[in-house]
Amino acid sequence: MSQNQAAAVTADAQLEKIRARYGLLAVIVSNVTITAVAIVGVWRLGGDKSVMVGILTAAFTAVSSMTTAYLGIKAISNTAKSIALGQQNAATAATSSATAPATAPPAQRTT
Repeated sequence: MSQNQAAAVTADAQLEKIRARYGLLAVIVSNVTITAVAIVGVWRLGGDKSVMVGILTAAFTAVSSMTTAYLGIKAISNTAKSIALGQQNAATAATSSATAPATAPPAQRTT
């Protein structure tokens, strides 16, 4: 692997870390915001049980949907990246074996 390829791989890994970090941060911030809005909504209602159940159900659904969507997209992204790297490594191995010098066939036996 040349220095340019190694630098590109390192840069891709660093970019992937940044994307994962900020994606997770966005999910956490949105989940905290949804929870805060639900708490304020329940607090302001002051005792209407049926509406509180509706608010809490909607908040739980929103939080679980956001979290599941993030984790699903991240898992698919990681799987696609590993498949692409595997195919790239296989292509590199095939290219290097195709350009390797051919060995001479064994000599025939004369017995």
